[in-house]
Amino acid sequence: MENNDFQHIRKRLGKTQKEMAVLLGTSLKAVSSYEQGWRGIPTHVERQMLFLLSQKMRQQQPRKNCWETKRCPERKKKNCPAWEFDAGHLCWFINGTFCESTTKTNWQEKISVCRQCQVMKGLS
Repeated sequence: MENNDFQHIRKRLGKTQKEMAVLLGTSLKAVSSYEQGWRGIPTHVERQMLFLLSQKMRQQQPRKNCWETKRCPERKKKNCPAWEFDAGHLCWFINGTFCESTTKTNWQEKISVCRQCQVMKGLS
């Protein structure tokens, strides 16, 4: 996540930097540093930001489950953690999903695939 993505999401959530710091459990200075590009955005902060945005958007417009959107075969679907935990709108958040028929080894690898997916389009 880039600093301008962070700021864009914060504004879509309708939060001030101070309110965002409270939600993220970090300092106001950290939030300001993320937005200015002085500090890299940690993985846990990026995930939390995307989760909050996803939940906010879900309140406004319900989203289809990933297995419906991607038309996953029954066998693949039943082995996927997103289906197991009934979190088809949060498939990008859950490690171990079978997108592109393989699991990813780390967050950066996973999120780069997810950002291209129609399920996650519009979140960032």
